Amino acid sequence: MTDPTVPEPAPYSQPIPPLAGPAAPTPTLSIISMIVGILGLLIGFVGGGLLFSVGGVVLGHLGQRKEPAARGFWLTGLITGYVGILVNIVVIIIWIVFFFVIASNENNIYYGG
Repeated sequence: MTDPTVPEPAPYSQPIPPLAGPAAPTPTLSIISMIVGILGLLIGFVGGGLLFSVGGVVLGHLGQRKEPAARGFWLTGLITGYVGILVNIVVIIIWIVFFFVIASNENNIYYGG
């Protein structure tokens, strides 16, 4: 018999499920692609970001294959990388034309004769 003065233990409850699943992998290639692509575009306005832009494109394509869930990052890296390559080429052409014009100027102030 059970003693009426002693309370019965509470029934067992359901086990609590884990709050979070396994951590999703970090989209490292895609994030680096975005950062390097933006750097290449910004530095490209002075003619020195071609290497960064190419790196953004390469890492963007690698991120596209290996990290399809991080579409926003690798797509930003690809777009800024390709635009950065275009800007770099245009700026380099402008610099070359500028220096040829300076060098071919007959009234060059740096020329002593």
